[in-house]
Amino acid sequence: MAYYRRLGAIPPKRHTQHRNADGQLYYEELMGEEGFSSDSSLLYHRYIPSAIVDATIWDLPDLTTTPNHPLKPRHLKLHNLFPDDLAADADVVTGRRLILGNADIRISYVVAAKESPLYRNSIGDEIVYIESGSATVETVFGSLNATEGDHVLIPRSTTHRWSPQGSVRAYVMEANSHIAPPKRYLSKYGQLLEHAPYCERDLHGPTETIVREQADVEVLVKHRGSTAIVGTRFVYANHPFDVIGWDGCLYPFTFNISDFEPITGRVHQPPPAHQAFEGDNFVICNFVPRKVDYHPLSIPVPYYHSNVDSDEIMFYVGGDYEARKGSGIGQGSVSIHPGGHSHGPQPGAYERSIGVEFFDELAVMVDTFRPLELGEGAAACEDTNYAWSWAGHGPSAT
Repeated sequence: MAYYRRLGAIPPKRHTQHRNADGQLYYEELMGEEGFSSDSSLLYHRYIPSAIVDATIWDLPDLTTTPNHPLKPRHLKLHNLFPDDLAADADVVTGRRLILGNADIRISYVVAAKESPLYRNSIGDEIVYIESGSATVETVFGSLNATEGDHVLIPRSTTHRWSPQGSVRAYVMEANSHIAPPKRYLSKYGQLLEHAPYCERDLHGPTETIVREQADVEVLVKHRGSTAIVGTRFVYANHPFDVIGWDGCLYPFTFNISDFEPITGRVHQPPPAHQAFEGDNFVICNFVPRKVDYHPLSIPVPYYHSNVDSDEIMFYVGGDYEARKGSGIGQGSVSIHPGGHSHGPQPGAYERSIGVEFFDELAVMVDTFRPLELGEGAAACEDTNYAWSWAGHGPSAT
């Protein structure tokens, strides 16, 4: 994210002395991407940010996956994963249940009411979509207010903590890379261009720094092992929230789905028109309420399509998704339409959409360019009848 921000007290020139009123030096830390060759920020700490006093193993939740084999479109009912009594005891970090994953991205779901531990994902950036509820996200850069409809982007290796106000439903997209706006929407210097469906005014970063005084503070760190993702529980000599100022182009922010301006046309627009972000081998799209195709012979719902290079994952978060009527899909559903299977509107939707002028639908889509496998959460909430919903019946008896 190349939009420059500054917050708190910083020296006039980088990599120079910065002292407090008593003459004590602050400790400068560079957080930078791609080996000093991409976006970065400089943070000024009261204490040495490397000072740890203990490191033990953190046993991660179940991250095992199984192939989508035999190949089928699938419907997951995420609201079935967290009964009310379970949600009350979960937090946004350790309570996640893995739905789908591959070598590029992991998608999880959680309903949480507890404050999370301090946490840092050093595998890649995270985008957490808030389906409902609200939370404060405290980070080393400062606090974010996360509300319903927000995409919360947390850059790789950002120490942070989630504090829900009541209960929050969160759809978590964890990359093994960085996540950024699509390149086609950016100038060569990183500014969002006039044809982009959102602009810098829609991105909300921290507005003030956080300073906490505490010794021996635990931080859960997800990181790379030799063959798998592993976890470590660090204990820091001082609280990581000791940053008195920072500036740069790398920081967490929120972006609300209601600020995504839909791109429409006389005939049906393909999914790239809905794209909001991208990472290595995947894209994230927003489907929002919008005026639909206005050619006199248009068919507003999608045409049947074989997206031969992608798996298409749609999370339905509001409205009434026209193409899926009659399939059992509703708010909180996830549809999995894998590469190798031609998919499109449910029976009757194609015809019903003719003459419709407006779609009241809200969904977050992830398209991946490597096949996704099923996590334990998918197996626990699948509607096994969905694959046959276009034909009206399942496998024939033999």
